[in-house]
Amino acid sequence: MLNDKAAVITGASRGIGEAAAIELAAQGVSVVLAARSKNSLDAIVSRIEDNGGQACAIECDVSEYDEVATAVTECVAEYGKIDILVNNAGLIDPISRIEDSDPLQWANVVDVNLKGVYHGLRAALPLMKAQGSGVIVNISSGAATGALEGWSHYCATKAGVLSLTKCAHKEVGDLGIRVVGMSPGTVATDMQVSIKASGINPVSQLEASDHIPPEWPAKAIAWLCTDAAHEYAGTDFSIKTDEGRRLVGLI
Repeated sequence: MLNDKAAVITGASRGIGEAAAIELAAQGVSVVLAARSKNSLDAIVSRIEDNGGQACAIECDVSEYDEVATAVTECVAEYGKIDILVNNAGLIDPISRIEDSDPLQWANVVDVNLKGVYHGLRAALPLMKAQGSGVIVNISSGAATGALEGWSHYCATKAGVLSLTKCAHKEVGDLGIRVVGMSPGTVATDMQVSIKASGINPVSQLEASDHIPPEWPAKAIAWLCTDAAHEYAGTDFSIKTDEGRRLVGLI
């Protein structure tokens, strides 16, 4: 269903982004992997190409609009179009209570988690509008609607991403473009190492076995890019429920 599509994935050097790139490529999508760590991206590109997929890598800091725009135009230059954008790049460090937080580091999380998603939307939407089609998946979180101690930066930015998803849907939902959020629950990525070490709030008390593998949200991202997920446009789709997992094919 996704064969011959072209996608940009931010934060693609590890975790959910890496898994999404591998999953989409396996389904026939040509992928542009974007992240700050070019060496890590090159290794993933090689893995995809060794398995018969098409991929290329570009160094990209999503907090800089011009770099995100370059990643999007690279997709068009390389593959002739951009059918999918996965706004995945995100930070949670440093975890701290508001009274102890560093204003510059707090603002950096806003630049990546919230402005980074806006930058992706701003860069991709005009091209998708000209094409008359496209899917944008914004990686969301239960933190978008639930407050957690020590996560003021993360909760606030994920709430902002949910609003961006809703606003973008109102603006382009009737133009053949689907904008949707994906809330995976807790995923076994490097982020969980920082959360565990913080010792703050109940999430830090979870064991490694409580987290789902990044391949699960990757499958959800791929499913959200199909027509079967059309009804979830403008919302946050969750794989924390049995129904969500069933739809994706995880149950």
